[in-house]
Amino acid sequence: MIQEFKDFIAKGNVMDMAVGIIIGAAFTAIVGSLVADLINPIISLFMGGIDFSGMHVILGEGEFSSMAAAEEAGAAVFAYGRFIMAIINFLIIAWVVFLLVKAVNKAKDAAAPEEEEAPAEDPGPSELDILMEIRDSLAKK
Repeated sequence: MIQEFKDFIAKGNVMDMAVGIIIGAAFTAIVGSLVADLINPIISLFMGGIDFSGMHVILGEGEFSSMAAAEEAGAAVFAYGRFIMAIINFLIIAWVVFLLVKAVNKAKDAAAPEEEEAPAEDPGPSELDILMEIRDSLAKK
């Protein structure tokens, strides 16, 4: 059983997947920083300084100066602004990943040698032709 596990781990697909997950985690941090530190301030500038992440409704009793204070006090907080920011962040991250994949595919296509068109091969007789030949030869006998 240990040998089977070693064989499984040594397969290229498992190692490729592990590398992909590690690179993906590192890439997530980069894209997250891009969104939080560069793109969201620009969006906030065009939206008149609105910060969606602070938008909330306190469910229940009590007056709190901020959402953090309400959460710290244990009050139920309907933080719809965080949800809006999560959607915006997702869309921006998805767009950045799309552009990255598009650029990588374009680079791959440019690096790949162009294949010459192979001459069309004669496909030979069709199945119907063969069946008709068999029928004709049986009819002659």
